[in-house]
Amino acid sequence: MAQAIRDELIEELLQGYGSPADLLGEEGLFRELKKRLLERALGAELSEHLGYEKGDPAGRGTGNSRNGHSSKTVLGDDGAIEIAVPRDRNGSFEPQIVSKGQTRLDGFDDRIISLYARGLSVREIQGHLLELYGVEVSPDLISRVTDAVLEEVREWQNRPLDPVYPVIFFDALRVKIRDEGLVRNKAVYVALALNGEGEKEVLGLWIEQTECAKFWLKVMNELKTRGVGDVLIAVVDGLKGFPDAIGAVFPLTTVQTCIIHLIRNSLAFVSWKDRKLIMPDLKAIYRAETADAAAAELDAFEAEWGKRYPAIGQAWRRAWEHVVPLFAFPPAIRKMIYTTNAVESLNRSLRKIIKTRGSFPTDEAALKLLFLAIRNAGVHWRRPIEWTAAVGQFAILFGDRFEPSAR
Repeated sequence: MAQAIRDELIEELLQGYGSPADLLGEEGLFRELKKRLLERALGAELSEHLGYEKGDPAGRGTGNSRNGHSSKTVLGDDGAIEIAVPRDRNGSFEPQIVSKGQTRLDGFDDRIISLYARGLSVREIQGHLLELYGVEVSPDLISRVTDAVLEEVREWQNRPLDPVYPVIFFDALRVKIRDEGLVRNKAVYVALALNGEGEKEVLGLWIEQTECAKFWLKVMNELKTRGVGDVLIAVVDGLKGFPDAIGAVFPLTTVQTCIIHLIRNSLAFVSWKDRKLIMPDLKAIYRAETADAAAAELDAFEAEWGKRYPAIGQAWRRAWEHVVPLFAFPPAIRKMIYTTNAVESLNRSLRKIIKTRGSFPTDEAALKLLFLAIRNAGVHWRRPIEWTAAVGQFAILFGDRFEPSAR
């Protein structure tokens, strides 16, 4: 529990206060107070280590004693602070509040990582720290601080997962990454799940130049190795090779194609003057009550628009196997699975961060930034408003495969 500070002490410290610089400036009270408190704390740690206070006769003959101070500069939110670190004659004292080799106070690295997670380049972080704190930080230091995140990324990528996920959305975003001296467009695949409590959870990130059944089989096997035993519904944007791969590892999973992506792809064939006219007929397909009614609406659509835009009907029929699962579910679940908008929303926030970066030097650099951005985004996520209604439907439709969380 924090100790209360007496009003009399505050009044004493503020004697002579005339402007904000007296508190916040380079020679202000805050910097001096932090310096003095650190030095006092280091002195208290040394007394604890030696077993007696400074000047106490009890220290005579103990075999160890104080041996002056060494000067040390540490970086903090107030800039660079020079402190006097006490020493003992035997050299056995190990400071805790500012440990040996530590050059940055707690929280300073977090500042660097926070700036990096917002998409700032190394040069921009340097300028920001110099402007705010008057501290010149080398690019090597920034790289070392952010590279320390890679271990956290590896732990996150390999963490155990839940045995069952009701819904997982799979989508991709494109990132420029240097590879063998060339800048290539690589796909970063994101798996965003709704867990048993209806909360959003990113299961992992995977980087690959091309999507294929072999790649997706590797992803599915990784999820299974990390503890996933069943996925009720997988929502995808027509990912090549995906249905076969997930069927090989999770044979009971229902694969649903993203209807919104299908509509967007359909509109790519349509002239601007016809888009408002054609949209009601496209919506009538996926808003139908049953699969048979949807098929009838598709027939009607082709009768109306097939001669002018034959590619649209063909695209829907090629995807029809993964369009129709939607109609087996009640409205509460349909609203959740007819689109990958949940993961697309996340991808939009990631694109805002990576768009100013040009290209990444390595796959690891891209994963590092995306992981930090996801971690920052996670605090804003909420469960879908349809979740309460959907839970009961899942329990009926999937039986023993789904057990809602008790929390």
